[in-house]
Amino acid sequence: MAGKAGEADALLRAAMVQSQYQDSDGAARTYRRVLEIDPHNKIAWYNLGVIAQQDGRTADARGAYDKALKIDPKYPSALFNKAILLKSSEPDRAIGLLKRAIAANPKAATAHLQLGQILVEKDRAEEAEDEFRRAVAADPSLHSHVPEPFRDDVSPSPTSSQAGDTE
Repeated sequence: MAGKAGEADALLRAAMVQSQYQDSDGAARTYRRVLEIDPHNKIAWYNLGVIAQQDGRTADARGAYDKALKIDPKYPSALFNKAILLKSSEPDRAIGLLKRAIAANPKAATAHLQLGQILVEKDRAEEAEDEFRRAVAADPSLHSHVPEPFRDDVSPSPTSSQAGDTE
């Protein structure tokens, strides 16, 4: 079995290189070969979902993310990407998925940001502000992505390395 696992790992690495070189079709073929060897490879399913999502094939992307999540229900990347797919059509499901992604990785700054944006659309401003605050605390570079009405309230906190804070 180690031979098959090693072959699947080598193919997985090859597919990731193909993706880096923008060879989506080649990468998709290689991920499918990984799945022939190891049908429970969440990374291959996830990456097939990413490719389908980039190609605008949302049903295929959703199906691939579902398969990854069936293997690992706490897989943050699949939870996040599926939430983004559902953001406009099923915002309540997207909220649930983002909360699960955050539970799996509390410092997932972009998940907090996306959750905040959906909460704004649902007129849940206080919850949204909390999520924006968490997003900016985890990654201050996201501050410019926070909607204008919330920006002043979620400013990044100064760090101890800034001038004037020497002891």
